[in-house]
Amino acid sequence: MFFDGAVNAKGVGIGAILISPTGQHYPVTARLQFFCTNNTAKYEACIMGMNMAIDMDVEELLIMGYSDLIIRQAQGEWETRDIKLIPYRQHVEYLSKWFKSVEFRYIPRFQNELADALATLAAMLPYPGNVHIDPLEIQIRERHGYCNAVEVEPDD
Repeated sequence: MFFDGAVNAKGVGIGAILISPTGQHYPVTARLQFFCTNNTAKYEACIMGMNMAIDMDVEELLIMGYSDLIIRQAQGEWETRDIKLIPYRQHVEYLSKWFKSVEFRYIPRFQNELADALATLAAMLPYPGNVHIDPLEIQIRERHGYCNAVEVEPDD
């Protein structure tokens, strides 16, 4: 699972992606309507992804993110001093008990681009209320759009 949060002038978005052992991607994203710091947004994204994994009956989970703070706190390597982050770390610890095994791993930012893109998309879109947007399909195009045009002659 990859996760990320984005806080900017337009809003707060979070994103997570579960990837199955066969390579199937399951993205999830949300726009948050409450105040968040960068770190609390990243915790929100991690929790959202963990909840999705629990709902999908995942037994073994590898959680990857580029937030050194979140990963090290979740691993128990760093103490959580910020009063706003303590309930988040405790909830991540609680959710971890639902898995046979869970591992937290720090990754460089460039390896987390899809989760970052989902979080940024949710933060930037000014959609109202609880609107459902169908899953996003990303196509691979190997030719220019004008090369894909097919001319058809009218056939009586």
